[in-house]
Amino acid sequence: MVATMVSGCSQTPKETTKAKSEEAGAPAGKLGKKVEGTVTYNVDMSGYDKGKAVKLWLPVAKTIDYQTVEEAVYDAKASKVEMNEDELGNKMLYVEWDANAEPADRKVTCSFDAVRNEVLRPELKEEGEAGSEMDQYLKGNEMVVVSGEVKKLADEITKGEDTYLGKARAIYDWVIANMNRDNSVTGCGLGNVPVLLTTMAGKCTDINSVFVALCRASGVPAREMFGVRMNAEDITKNQHCWSEFYLPGTGWIMADPADVLKAVLTNEWDKESQETKDLQEYYFGGSDAERVELSRGRELNLSPKQEGKALNNFGYPYAEVDGEAVDFYAPDTFIYTISFKAK
Repeated sequence: MVATMVSGCSQTPKETTKAKSEEAGAPAGKLGKKVEGTVTYNVDMSGYDKGKAVKLWLPVAKTIDYQTVEEAVYDAKASKVEMNEDELGNKMLYVEWDANAEPADRKVTCSFDAVRNEVLRPELKEEGEAGSEMDQYLKGNEMVVVSGEVKKLADEITKGEDTYLGKARAIYDWVIANMNRDNSVTGCGLGNVPVLLTTMAGKCTDINSVFVALCRASGVPAREMFGVRMNAEDITKNQHCWSEFYLPGTGWIMADPADVLKAVLTNEWDKESQETKDLQEYYFGGSDAERVELSRGRELNLSPKQEGKALNNFGYPYAEVDGEAVDFYAPDTFIYTISFKAK
């Protein structure tokens, strides 16, 4: 098996309510075209000597909102193999090899068939106030800070806006106008909002974390999704993060300023060009179908709980060797590929 993960990304407050498919707040987007196919992980942990205990968690898509996913199939010769969900409803394949396992047996294949719909902007109606079930999407955490300078900036951006929609749109436009994509960032970025408000550049987790933090600081419920793009045969480095905000009277609304800024950089567009403006409109309420959601939430504990610290997000495979986390950006120690076969 050849493989590798070096940098991803083409890649909130701690959420305590389970993010099952029946989660509070309905998805509001209209459905457009579909992308469907098979996503396959191949993981090779055979490089570690016998005598070391190895644990692996793979994020697995499930049917939720704009995607339909068939039950995953997997092959692993291990002492323990489980399909689990964490407290937020994120699905994962857990594989454990004890210290007596033969290194050559530490290989896993996992596949799932997915159908993802394009999301088209719905009619944006605002009615009433967000209920208490949305409080979890207003809180901050270590990375997605919503107080202090972040709150001050959010108030400046949304000055004069007194609706959820007006605030979310003002923040979305501000992020696109003031931030930039930085391809030198590793993976999808950490999404460390206080740092990002000094650099004003990053990748998808960075840019969407700023959007989410500013929304939350303005009283607009918002959240992030983590997944992988289904747009090539080799999608090992195609992780992506996007976001949604909640509009009472309509539901959860897509927003992806990061993909706008990626297109600006890739195509060398001016931010005031018509091409940019068109994409800016599309990704406020809309989303392409070339992605599949794998997880939600920040500061995550997996199932079973990892020995390392809480995960910043679960958009990549995660592994531990003798209780120590393995760097999923290090191709020499964590070898895997992710592939996509379109149907």
